[in-house]
Amino acid sequence: MKTALRMTTTAIALLALAGATHAEGVLNIYNWGDYTSPELIKKFEAANDVKVTITDYDSNDTALAKVRAGGHGFDIVVPSANYVPIWVKEGLLLESRPDQMENFKNVDPRWVDVPWDPGRHYSVPWQWGVTGIGVNSKVYGGDINTSAIFLDPPAELVGKINVAPEMNDVLFATIKYFGGEWCTGDRELLKKVRDKVVEAKTKWLAMDYSVTEKLPAGDYSAVYYWNGAIMRSRLANPDIKFGYPKEGYPIFMDSVAILKDAANVENAKLFMNFIMDPENAALISSFAKYANGIKGSEQFMPEDMKTAPELVVPAEFEKAGEFLKSCSPETVDLYSRIWTELQK
Repeated sequence: MKTALRMTTTAIALLALAGATHAEGVLNIYNWGDYTSPELIKKFEAANDVKVTITDYDSNDTALAKVRAGGHGFDIVVPSANYVPIWVKEGLLLESRPDQMENFKNVDPRWVDVPWDPGRHYSVPWQWGVTGIGVNSKVYGGDINTSAIFLDPPAELVGKINVAPEMNDVLFATIKYFGGEWCTGDRELLKKVRDKVVEAKTKWLAMDYSVTEKLPAGDYSAVYYWNGAIMRSRLANPDIKFGYPKEGYPIFMDSVAILKDAANVENAKLFMNFIMDPENAALISSFAKYANGIKGSEQFMPEDMKTAPELVVPAEFEKAGEFLKSCSPETVDLYSRIWTELQK
């Protein structure tokens, strides 16, 4: 009888352990569009018996407004670095302590003690990259390592340009184009910035997110956009070339965080730990073509990503890149006024 009881107790303990690592249920992810590897999600679902639903958004502001409004039903969000402090300050994120998770040891030291989430108490790396220039070399063969491509475009590109509809990326490049510093509140400089973007917009075709389809197809001849999307465009059309604006270009990182009102917190934590595994992080990058911030993931990536001009910054342009930091509310208000005028 004691033997039978001991066996039963052991069996129960084993079942409990299995349940702890094999959580059933659902996970609702709110992420940028065309940014999540289907293969990664399929692998996570199979490993954890969790059904994942992904809802897309098109900008940091869209995501923030949706979650602020409440009633969203999401568990995970993927904000950019300069927005994470806003989410934290407003109490929208759970202090999930990914720094205490098993796979946190795989995070590249460069991305651990970051300004937007010191020590990583709220978020883990998803992907990082730069905003640069993509040009169809059959249409234009001149220098593309300059923001002049979209701010003072050559005749060959006028009316054929798409610009990312992201305030921070556009204003960063324009401020740098005039020799200013990001987060400047210099009214005279910002007047020049406003006048330039408003004038330049008359020479653009669009401000949208359809780059991976329209750039390789020839609907756009030039774009100011994110490097991973431009790499995907080049893989579809080898005439596409990538340029690093020598005047200055923004560097970004998007990170996975759990929402404070998430209904499926344990599954969200499982996902956080899952994407810090090098092989799984490689699936993220292989799909969207951005770097990920996880040590050892490179060995699992396609060979073409290791030498891609969109991902390997030439030495001469390394110092031109700068991380997009959060500006003061007063400065953000000034920038928002410029952006509102640009949208008219």
